[in-house]
Amino acid sequence: MDRRVFLLSGLAALAATPASAEWRTGKRRFNFNSGNRFKYKGKTVVRLRTSEKPGTIIISTRKRRLFYVLPDGMAVSYGVGVGRWGFTWRGVASVGRKAEWPTWTPPAEMVDRDPLAAKFANGMPGGPENPLGARAMYLYQGNQDTLYRIHGTREPWSIGLAVSSGCIRMLNEEVIDLYNRVKIGTKVVVS
Repeated sequence: MDRRVFLLSGLAALAATPASAEWRTGKRRFNFNSGNRFKYKGKTVVRLRTSEKPGTIIISTRKRRLFYVLPDGMAVSYGVGVGRWGFTWRGVASVGRKAEWPTWTPPAEMVDRDPLAAKFANGMPGGPENPLGARAMYLYQGNQDTLYRIHGTREPWSIGLAVSSGCIRMLNEEVIDLYNRVKIGTKVVVS
């Protein structure tokens, strides 16, 4: 076969391939979009090389992504907002507590530096105006609260940016999805 005919037939076959093809593994169904990204039950699923067990949360502050590890080298990927310069935190923790529409009580350091936070020193009830959004997962090291959270936000524009006081912000609909997947004791790796 002439090399030009071979190339043209290959290009024609490629053009006929649908932009979104289905991929199955076991009982899971993924819709292939591009590269290593898939849609699984409406969520973006990516290939992730990690030695962490399924159910672990991995947060890349540099990439501004949170990954919930699935079996078979896959992970649900969410965009996040992270701590601004000087407020980032890295380490290994676990989810020590979970709350729906949590009360926000700013730490003493935040009350000292931020007059807006000071008026809520005794707490702000949960709700749409609360900075923690719809859900919060409280990060602990052993029995010690780190004062860092994975939580929703009332500022969706902040996702993908480094603007928080160190917490990991998510869109409210995405933090609800993650909250429903996560159990108390879930390992969280922040790098």
